[in-house]
Amino acid sequence: MFSLIIPMYNEESILPATLQTLHTYMQANFDDYEILFSDDGSTDRSREIVETCGLPHVRVISYAKNRGKGCAVRQGMLAAKGDVRLFTDCDLAYGTDVIRRLYDMFTSNSYDIIIGSRNIGKDGYEGYTPLRRLASKTYIQVLCAVGGFKLSDSQCGFKAFSAAAAEAVFRQCETDGFAFDFEAIMTAVALGYSIGEIPVRIVNHRASKVHVFSDSLKMLHDLADIRRRVRARQRSAK
Repeated sequence: MFSLIIPMYNEESILPATLQTLHTYMQANFDDYEILFSDDGSTDRSREIVETCGLPHVRVISYAKNRGKGCAVRQGMLAAKGDVRLFTDCDLAYGTDVIRRLYDMFTSNSYDIIIGSRNIGKDGYEGYTPLRRLASKTYIQVLCAVGGFKLSDSQCGFKAFSAAAAEAVFRQCETDGFAFDFEAIMTAVALGYSIGEIPVRIVNHRASKVHVFSDSLKMLHDLADIRRRVRARQRSAK
């Protein structure tokens, strides 16, 4: 089975279109799949819309209090049933065509994890303002330096894990906010999982929920704690 995980928070305005787009695409491209929405404590009708959509292979999990995208992804990854588990954003920023390309890359290679990259291929940052593009690329470079890994786009919101890697990585992760990607990748590297990259580009663009400067400062503050936790686990495992 292939699991597509969609973290969401107050997405009622776009959910009907997202549900129909995913239903049409997944039915045409996969036989055995699930679309799992992970509701991060939405206060609008997001959960109700998914629960009452009447579409096959669609389900939703939720919790009462908003905790952050990292929590929604973590809960979704651990609740999923697929042998391959991919998460992407509710606005389908990277489109749907790349989903099958990623799945085929997964099944034809020996990678444990495959992540999207806006930095390989053309026009990965199309639709970004120059400031947001610069901030994103700079932040990625900082993360690689702090985490000690070499990836071209560790923060891309399009990542797939084998079931074994998802279970092992996300059971150790604790970060609820936007720095969760860093913890997941650093944990995966520490556990020895292999990571591949696939080119992606923004095809659907909307105003970001990330506040570039304030959220970046908070994420940078989280990095030291994440690195300390991961390295402490490495020491205790020896």
